[in-house]
Amino acid sequence: MSWWSSLRRRWRRPTPVPDALWAHTLQQLPFLQALSAPERNTLRGLCAHFLAEKEFTGANGLQITDAMALSIAAQACRPLLHMHGPDGRAVRQSADRLDWYGDFVGIVVQPGAVLARREVRDPVGVVHQYTEALAGEAMDGGPLMLSWEDVASAGERAAIGHNVVIHEFVHKMDMRELSPGEEPQGAPVLPDGFLGLNDRRAAAAHWQRVMGEAYAGFREAVAMAERFGGEPPWLDAYAASNAAEFFAVTCEAYFVNRERFAQDFAALMPLYDGFFNAAKAG
Repeated sequence: MSWWSSLRRRWRRPTPVPDALWAHTLQQLPFLQALSAPERNTLRGLCAHFLAEKEFTGANGLQITDAMALSIAAQACRPLLHMHGPDGRAVRQSADRLDWYGDFVGIVVQPGAVLARREVRDPVGVVHQYTEALAGEAMDGGPLMLSWEDVASAGERAAIGHNVVIHEFVHKMDMRELSPGEEPQGAPVLPDGFLGLNDRRAAAAHWQRVMGEAYAGFREAVAMAERFGGEPPWLDAYAASNAAEFFAVTCEAYFVNRERFAQDFAALMPLYDGFFNAAKAG
């Protein structure tokens, strides 16, 4: 934890989340209702700190209400509920888990998806330009953008394992410790003693092997569906884009529809339980 974030957290006492507003948030997000009472209390406290540290901006005339901000906070903080610190070590207090999101302050909320111009160079050097509709975007060291239309439908979209807030904030986790110009690879900093492996290199190798096999299997399933009319995978085919997107998309499903996720990605369950410390109290 940086000196500044520690000092800010010490002197900027968060305002408690009002009971009625918290009850409304839980009602809108059924996947949070499955948490135990102590877990919900921990999450509520994390949300209060999150709201004290982040700044929301509504774009294109969108007005950010308390309910909107809290909904985003609750979804963003869900992955942090039992986590270690971004250095891999245990945290001293619950709010220190927010250091995973310590490289930015601003959250820009758009009314709906944003059209962005993209440019890619293929293997033979030809540049291709296209337009992509973005429901969210996380920038390394910069602000985070979300589409409110997608955020507001989080409760409904849990059935298909979709959650744009968790997706973008998991990207932020994956971006920790990157070198300048380096791209995220779906390989975040693992906690000390990950899955009983005391050697960090061995733990990282295990993570990469299991993730790599799951990613390859998913890409094959997507290809079979697209080229040969096979049954499409449950999760969004966007997860086949690259390893970082596979990590973010599967994390969405892990948190909002754990039961179905376990059916399709049994090999990833121990991995994600170990990374997010799912078996530990917050």
